[in-house]
Amino acid sequence: MSYWKLHSSKPVVGFSIAIDILILDQISKWLVLEYVLKEHVQPNGLRLGLWEWLTTTPPRLPYVSVDVLPFFNLTMVWNEGISFGLFQGSGVWILSAIAIVIAAVFSYWLTKVTGWVQTISLGMVIGGAIGNVFDRARFGGVADFLDFHVMGWHYPAFNVADCAIVVGIALLVFDGVFLEGKRNAKVAA
Repeated sequence: MSYWKLHSSKPVVGFSIAIDILILDQISKWLVLEYVLKEHVQPNGLRLGLWEWLTTTPPRLPYVSVDVLPFFNLTMVWNEGISFGLFQGSGVWILSAIAIVIAAVFSYWLTKVTGWVQTISLGMVIGGAIGNVFDRARFGGVADFLDFHVMGWHYPAFNVADCAIVVGIALLVFDGVFLEGKRNAKVAA
């Protein structure tokens, strides 16, 4: 495979990962909110299909928590800030605009990537950011529900988009520290 074909496929792969993360995030939110948590709030309530859930703004579920494992619950939390509840009350549209700008900058970066780890990580961050923006636009906050805890201490609730963002950023740091120098040395040689 020629260099051009290999290099030009990276943005396609990265944007495909972003779309996959966005889809996985929204489907996981729909399934957990509509078919697990809603059951504990409205046992005989109507469950929305995926398309209806995506194209309408269902009422926000109140706080509810379902024990799954001794260290893991599904807990409904509406995060009106950014990751881990930071900047609560900063305004939905300001936080959404910041996330969109970051996704746009990362999208531009994705068109220029030189490494596969960058490709994967940028796709993850872009997809996660857009997934959370979608929630903010529809609900005024991000639906978080993954609640890990140990001995009374709870890690802040999060969702699939948050996971993608955190793992994507960690991979970018890893790439910058351990892989970029090797890539640059290879190009210089």
